[in-house]
Amino acid sequence: MDERVHLETPTAEEVVMIAGWHQWADAGSISSGLPAYLIEKLNTHKIGEISREGFFLFQIPGAHHLLRPEVHTKDGVVQEMRVIPTELYYAELSGKGLVIFLGEEPHVNEEEYAEAFFDIVEALGVRRIVAVGGVYGAMPYNKDRDISCVFSLEGMRREMKEYAVRFSNYEGGTTIGSYLAYHAGQRNLEYICFHGFVPAYDFGQIMLTAQSVRIEDDVKAWYDILRRVDFMFHLGIDLSELRIQSDELTSSMEEQMEELARQAPQLDVHAYLQKLEEEFTENPFMPLDDVWERELGDLLDDLEV
Repeated sequence: MDERVHLETPTAEEVVMIAGWHQWADAGSISSGLPAYLIEKLNTHKIGEISREGFFLFQIPGAHHLLRPEVHTKDGVVQEMRVIPTELYYAELSGKGLVIFLGEEPHVNEEEYAEAFFDIVEALGVRRIVAVGGVYGAMPYNKDRDISCVFSLEGMRREMKEYAVRFSNYEGGTTIGSYLAYHAGQRNLEYICFHGFVPAYDFGQIMLTAQSVRIEDDVKAWYDILRRVDFMFHLGIDLSELRIQSDELTSSMEEQMEELARQAPQLDVHAYLQKLEEEFTENPFMPLDDVWERELGDLLDDLEV
């Protein structure tokens, strides 16, 4: 084990992992906010960390606030130094061990980072990893989020089709999630990366003074992804709070769009959103248990009438 890695071994017979990073592919704070939400909600405890040594840069021109630690001073005295740690947390749910990995996307030595990451996975006995991330796109705010998927082993394809995802055909600069998917395949490990598409609207082409609109903490995307992950791992996570928050987010976005339509009628916001809905194909995740629950609810509603 790399000396930069410090671990406490879980006790559960079956261990799975959810992984996220503070990274550029973090639209809607899916990669950083979703794991942090689980760390707090599930009453986890810290079981390990990876040292920053060798993986992070301090000086790149033009990246002052992106890469450097943040310092807080008062009257000339340094009060606090803030860095983003790379840590692992653990909880047991429904007889399974859940490891939550949250850190900062490495700047350099990505090969060594991948080795350290998967050394951790093997040391903890993790059966499968789900990494999460987000990208912005023009899509309806009131629909289930479009989820793209990459995975490490061809034999996983049939199962992945069950999760109402779109298999990625992306070519270009990699995210840390996709980068690790390749290396997981080299080590014959089961690894999945879910990227949620987060609503973002840019009216700048129509009106130079118009501001872009995007969701910073897309709890709807968190909810849609976690429904898949919870079903996959059979963890029994209570997602009712996130469901309520996602409904509130939808209502808030509706109010924001209505206000923008009133303030800037020349943007024709309603026509823009209607066009997005017409061009968007919703692919909701409806496992059999949810279908039965919905059908039973409809039946009971009919009986009450």
